[in-house]
Amino acid sequence: MQRDLPEAAEDNLAHRRPGRRRRTKYLLSALVVAALLAGGAVAVGSVTGRPDTGRPGGTGKGALPPATDTVRREDLSSSTQVDGTLGYTRERKVNGGAAGTLTWLPDTGSTVRRDGALYEVDGHKVRLMYGSKPMYRPLKEGDEGEDVRQLKENLRDLGYGDGLAVDDEFTPGTTGAVKRWQKAHGLEQTGRTGPDQISFQPGAVRIDRKDAAVGDPAAPGRPVLTTTGSAREVLIKLDVSQADLARPGTEVTVNLPGGATAKGKVASVDRTVTEEGSDPQNKTPKITVRIAFADPGRVSAFDRSPVTVDVVGEVREDVLTVPVSALLALPGGGFGVQVVEGGRAREVRVKLGMFGQGRVEITGGGLKPGMKVGVPKA
Repeated sequence: MQRDLPEAAEDNLAHRRPGRRRRTKYLLSALVVAALLAGGAVAVGSVTGRPDTGRPGGTGKGALPPATDTVRREDLSSSTQVDGTLGYTRERKVNGGAAGTLTWLPDTGSTVRRDGALYEVDGHKVRLMYGSKPMYRPLKEGDEGEDVRQLKENLRDLGYGDGLAVDDEFTPGTTGAVKRWQKAHGLEQTGRTGPDQISFQPGAVRIDRKDAAVGDPAAPGRPVLTTTGSAREVLIKLDVSQADLARPGTEVTVNLPGGATAKGKVASVDRTVTEEGSDPQNKTPKITVRIAFADPGRVSAFDRSPVTVDVVGEVREDVLTVPVSALLALPGGGFGVQVVEGGRAREVRVKLGMFGQGRVEITGGGLKPGMKVGVPKA
């Protein structure tokens, strides 16, 4: 029964994560420790219960292990590698602002910046301006509000209202600036504008997909396009139990197609938990984590390319470590290692700290950097 427990745990993990590389070094370490706990009496008995042969592979007290590794002083980090998908930031819907027939749409994958055309209805282009509040009403002289402020900021930045004060009032100066903008685009110079001419978006957008086709009817509120921001990002899914490894600001390394790598940080962690898995009776709760690149301009892989992400968790600096496989479960509980010195091996009790990269932090036992400890034969 004792030896079956870790095997069952490992089978369960394999069942829940078929074919995936998400089995982290930390979890592997935990499974090894669980196996040692389950089989500790057998393992220790094999070391201490028979006469010492004094040869490698012997079974008595002081017997040499089949192989050794070195005690190191180093920085240790808990980390995990997970699969992700390369994409773009801030997916948004662009809804129509005018009734009529769609007569033009931009190409998928193209980028539209301020004053660029987002779509066209009855031959009249609706242009992009920057702002967080949507263009939800016609704007004219005398109106007030945040949307008026956004309009004035854009007109000034585009060079049509150099003398405009950026405030919430649609003034006669705003009317003049709108007319100059309309004239530049071949529109009737009314000095009034609205959703049939302008769409406010948070910034430059990339056309992700078209939600309508040229020739389709357009109407206010009807989806036209799905856009994203122009900056690249990676989406990963983490088990809820691993949430602490990916707090905002956590540094990561993204392994891109072709072997290139890129540095990044956790930008955000969704607050909603989703359940995933093909077996409806055995779904795994996941959280979505968004990774922002330190230098997004250098990331040129195709959209929705598969990537892997190395997420670095807690870092312990300047600690003593041994391979996880060097651990021995001791009679009565606890762990130790076999120290190999002068052609003999002796057991010492140690306290365990953090696991990471196949090693474990240890204290106690008089261990020092450079000492040899027993490990299974490679």
